[in-house]
Amino acid sequence: QVQLVESGGGLVQPGGSLKLSCAASGNIFSIYKMGWYRQAPGKQRELVATITNTGTTTYADDVRGRFTISRDNAKNTVYLQMNSLKPEDTAVYYCNRQQLYFTTWIDNWGQGTHVTVST
Repeated sequence: QVQLVESGGGLVQPGGSLKLSCAASGNIFSIYKMGWYRQAPGKQRELVATITNTGTTTYADDVRGRFTISRDNAKNTVYLQMNSLKPEDTAVYYCNRQQLYFTTWIDNWGQGTHVTVST
């Protein structure tokens, strides 16, 4: 089992910045993909950004150029730097870690951290 602890959410004005962190602990395996998903009220959970153990990144179209995902393998931590925030970025942000155990991908989720973009 893997535990994911998120931090860094909060209230920010439009145009502002926040940095989310997600630290993984427990049964850590070296081949993984970690990322951030978000769920706004009344909407489905959606992909924000992911990064693999080799550094390959993916971004949702509406955050590309504003958000940057990065990782620190030594700390088993992934970060999401969010700039130029918009009210539509308001959501609960969830950390996800998929890691390969022999031939099986195992999925783990954090509890979520709230991000509110408002005046």
